[in-house]
Amino acid sequence: MIPFKENRSYRRFHQQIPIPQEHLLSMVEAARYSPSSRNVQPIKYFISNNRQINHQLFPSLAWAGYLNDWDGPQEGERPSAYIILLHDKDISASYSCDNGIFAQSILLRAVELGWGGCMIASIKKAEIIATLNLPGNLDPILVIALGKPKENVVVDLATDGNIKYWRDANGTHHVPKRGMEELIWNKAFDPSDPK
Repeated sequence: MIPFKENRSYRRFHQQIPIPQEHLLSMVEAARYSPSSRNVQPIKYFISNNRQINHQLFPSLAWAGYLNDWDGPQEGERPSAYIILLHDKDISASYSCDNGIFAQSILLRAVELGWGGCMIASIKKAEIIATLNLPGNLDPILVIALGKPKENVVVDLATDGNIKYWRDANGTHHVPKRGMEELIWNKAFDPSDPK
């Protein structure tokens, strides 16, 4: 298994399969060891594998903007855990790009442990703050939904600039990705460097 190739945005899960606390802590540990802009480390984490809290958090999340006819996973296919990234404004007024770095580290570790997840930035902050009873210095910036994936996600080559993900009649989730020849702007390789 190559973790970065298995790391997809999974949106349907085997909800009844819990993620052990030690796995969730290991995911946050991966984020802790990640680079931080200016090494400020202004992000804290709320971790939940609690069914009641997860049920309360779910309505505060928006799922799959390109799938207009889908309101998110149904009961039984929802995440079994969440890791919420919280900006601690007492540490720093900004968090630069740390949220993306830390979230990717969390998801790569999740894949290594046999789980999958989805970064969700379209969130209802006020509802999350109220649900979790967060103090004023902690601002939710990103939610990572986690669980045992229940869907097949495949990568397709993007054609004609079309990058919108979609589902086929069998429920397979297709994610178009731009090809390497489109992404590499230059090729300034050392000619003596072996291929």
